[in-house]
Amino acid sequence: MTEADPHAFVGRGGLKLLHALQSFGVSPEGLACADLGCNVGGFTHCLLVHGARLVYAVDTGYGTLAWTLRQDPRVVVLERTNALHVQPPERVGLVVIDLGWTVQARAIPAALAWLRPQGRIITLIKPHYEALGGERSGLSRGVLDESTAQQVARRVLDDMPRLGVRVLASDRSPIRGGHTKGNRTGNMEWLALLAPVADEP
Repeated sequence: MTEADPHAFVGRGGLKLLHALQSFGVSPEGLACADLGCNVGGFTHCLLVHGARLVYAVDTGYGTLAWTLRQDPRVVVLERTNALHVQPPERVGLVVIDLGWTVQARAIPAALAWLRPQGRIITLIKPHYEALGGERSGLSRGVLDESTAQQVARRVLDDMPRLGVRVLASDRSPIRGGHTKGNRTGNMEWLALLAPVADEP
């Protein structure tokens, strides 16, 4: 099994995070990390493969995290737990976010509560969940057209300083979001590397 293999991780999200780590030059090696919205655990698995010391796997669901990760002593499973309201057990060096329906304006403040000084956030931006007003006219069968998706992603990235973070880097995800009923294209998504504004020199 290789990292390029689509089955290299327990979920396809692992390939999205792998792209971010490589594109942004980020290593979780030796870090305590938090995975907000872990679901089956693709992000968590990717962090462990790349040397994370510990991963807090947070999700509102129950029983979705892959059994292999559930048994790994480096994973602290926080199921039935709302990432927006949980009290972090400790501050961590890296927070990764894939919160599905939750917009970045709510996810980023929650991630900041986990971060130690000089920590970093990698978040997955889903324009189809972020679209507002007229932007939603670009939706067809649950999929946002590419031009509108790019417009929404730019708006979300431009808004990050208001949420207390700087955008250090961003890149389009090489893997689209899951297929929606009646449409097999999938939604465009973006990955962003963020740092707290408070850490600026």
